[in-house]
Amino acid sequence: MPRTPEQVVWDFVQSWLAKAKTDLRVAAHILDMEMTDYASAAFHAQQSAEKYMKAFLVRHQIAFPKTHYLEDLLDLAAEKDKSLTIELAFVASLTPFAVEFRYPGAEDVYLEMAAQAVQDATRVQAAVLERLSDYLASGRPV
Repeated sequence: MPRTPEQVVWDFVQSWLAKAKTDLRVAAHILDMEMTDYASAAFHAQQSAEKYMKAFLVRHQIAFPKTHYLEDLLDLAAEKDKSLTIELAFVASLTPFAVEFRYPGAEDVYLEMAAQAVQDATRVQAAVLERLSDYLASGRPV
């Protein structure tokens, strides 16, 4: 049976949220490991924040480009909720973890930096889930 457009949106939002949750869990898990470079944890934190923001945009049918620049996604999200630009003004600090710290020659990401990235991604998660709470509570459209 074909899905309605509302069901397609719902399913896509759910997919983004599931991927975002997984990235955040992986980032937090890496923090518990003994390592010299926590770039992977910071990367997954950035990816989680990116995916939470994209879930918000999908929910509101706001088109977005393929990008890792969280500040660009935040600007787009402001079309629907300007308060996000204030609450999540810090997201630009996560953007470098998407690419810059992942390759040889980059400085190490120390535990404190990665822990801050995970904390910031958790703040993105909370802000997005709060704004989607009524939508998510209503369940999948019939």
